[in-house]
Amino acid sequence: MSSFFLPAATLWQRELVRFWRQKSRVLGVVASPLVFWLLIGYGSNDLARFYSGALVLTVMFSAIFSTISIIEDRREGFLLSMLVSPAPRTAMVLGKILGAATLAWLQGLIFLAFAPLAGVSIGLWELVPVVASIFLISFTLTGLGFVIAWRMNSTSGFHAIMNLLLVPMWMVSGSLFPMATAHGWVRGVMWVNPLTYSISLLNHTLRLPNASPGEMESVVVTAVFGLVLLIASGMLAAQKATRSAA
Repeated sequence: MSSFFLPAATLWQRELVRFWRQKSRVLGVVASPLVFWLLIGYGSNDLARFYSGALVLTVMFSAIFSTISIIEDRREGFLLSMLVSPAPRTAMVLGKILGAATLAWLQGLIFLAFAPLAGVSIGLWELVPVVASIFLISFTLTGLGFVIAWRMNSTSGFHAIMNLLLVPMWMVSGSLFPMATAHGWVRGVMWVNPLTYSISLLNHTLRLPNASPGEMESVVVTAVFGLVLLIASGMLAAQKATRSAA
């Protein structure tokens, strides 16, 4: 068991140490969604309506910045040294994803401190499901970033793909308008969009309006999506390891 958990814990710690040396990332990741939320929220006179979407945007930005380290590790040769080491590939994947997810989660918690501005009151017992939901969403989005970054060799190309994929996903997730008011094919896209269930999960735990789909459905879909991405990440790492060994 130590041969699995020790490499995973080491890589998790490495992500945290790397982040600690780049504290300016907190400002960029938290400030951008915060400004966006305040402008849209005050402009529409409904800060609470857009709060969960801005929180997910914070987590999404953090996941994007954190998974860039995969491309940097490939350039520096660190990724190859991990692949040829005796450590299990799944431990490497889990450590990288957990490290980046922890950073996204912590920055999501920083944004959570602005909940009173939206008139959102979080009781002590309500805080536990909210914090757990943010971590689940962080883990899922980091897994998605890992799958995309693993096959990328350029940070600019990675940013382009992430913006092309994640920003539209976020826009049709219920962040800007609820599913109940969506029309035609947009409503169908929202039903199959995993981020819709992440937004709904936060709306349920924060007791905000427009929480659709249901809470249990939102938990299951978000968790299953995260698990699928974790498995896919492990398979990609195993394929890379096989090619390197050959």
